[in-house]
Amino acid sequence: MAAVPEQGESGKGKPFKLLGILDVENIPCARDSILYGSLGSVVAGLGHFLLTSRIRRSCDVGVGGFILVTLGCWFPCRYNHAKQRIQERIAREGIKNQILYESTHLDPQRKQISSSSN
Repeated sequence: MAAVPEQGESGKGKPFKLLGILDVENIPCARDSILYGSLGSVVAGLGHFLLTSRIRRSCDVGVGGFILVTLGCWFPCRYNHAKQRIQERIAREGIKNQILYESTHLDPQRKQISSSSN
């Protein structure tokens, strides 16, 4: 009799979604942004509370800290991710063109060599 594997043992189960919409596992930069935002929230709220002893205002500062730190991490990370994807696409196209045009009359390196020898 074969044992039926549990959901976590083989394959992936349901992905973890934050608030039911943000798939933290599959969206680049989401995990780091949420973690840094949470840390920023705790630091900002606790720091404000220690300075002022005002609970409600400290919670507001904590929420503001979460939003600012999360967005502050999200946008640069997404920008760098998009820039890296563009560079990868350009490199992939260059490799594809190198394979296609190598040792043909359309090869740009062959044209450079023949023009420099003249």
